[in-house]
Amino acid sequence: MFTEIGKLLVVIGIIAVVAGVLLITFQKTGTPVYMRWLGNLPFDIKIVRDNFKFYFPIGTSIVLSFILSFLLYLVNKIFR
Repeated sequence: MFTEIGKLLVVIGIIAVVAGVLLITFQKTGTPVYMRWLGNLPFDIKIVRDNFKFYFPIGTSIVLSFILSFLLYLVNKIFR
C-alpha cells in the first residue's frame, strides 16, 4: 500500500516540477501562441475598472480539472 502511495507522490512531484519549469520559462520568454487560449475561455470573468481588476477563471478551471482528472486516471491505470 505504501509503495503505491509513494509512486503516486513521485508522479505528482514530477508533474509539479515540469509545471514549475514551464511557468518560469513562459515568464521569461512570453506565452507561446498555442497557450494563449488559457485564461481567455468563455466563463472566465474579467472586470477591469480604473483602479480595480478582478479575474475569476471558471472556464479555465473546468478545462484544467478535466485534464488533470484524465491524467490521474491514466496514472491510476498504469500503476494498478
